[in-house]
Amino acid sequence: MQDLKKNSFQDRAAASAAAKQALLAKFKPKPMVTAPVALDRNVVREAELAAVRAARAEAKAAKEAARQALEAEAVQALQKEVEDSDDARRAERKARKAAIKDAARNKRQSNQAMRRTG
Repeated sequence: MQDLKKNSFQDRAAASAAAKQALLAKFKPKPMVTAPVALDRNVVREAELAAVRAARAEAKAAKEAARQALEAEAVQALQKEVEDSDDARRAERKARKAAIKDAARNKRQSNQAMRRTG
């Protein structure tokens, strides 16, 4: 019966060796398919970080510019207020001096009139 199958020891040993080789071939590392351009994650991360830092710096500069503009506007308003108050004091002093001068002139004129009539 065994002769009908014609399996000799050498045939069985060869089949066993082929099966073992097939099993071992499963565990051998296969060549990987590599990407055409290998992107380095650190380079990508650094680029993203640089972009975020640039955006933050730009926002900070805009905020600082707005703060400085507001501060300059407040300084100008304060200077205008000081100038206006100085002008008001000058005008008040000028009016007071004019009133004193008019009073002195009227007194002088009344004294002269008294001397002429008297």
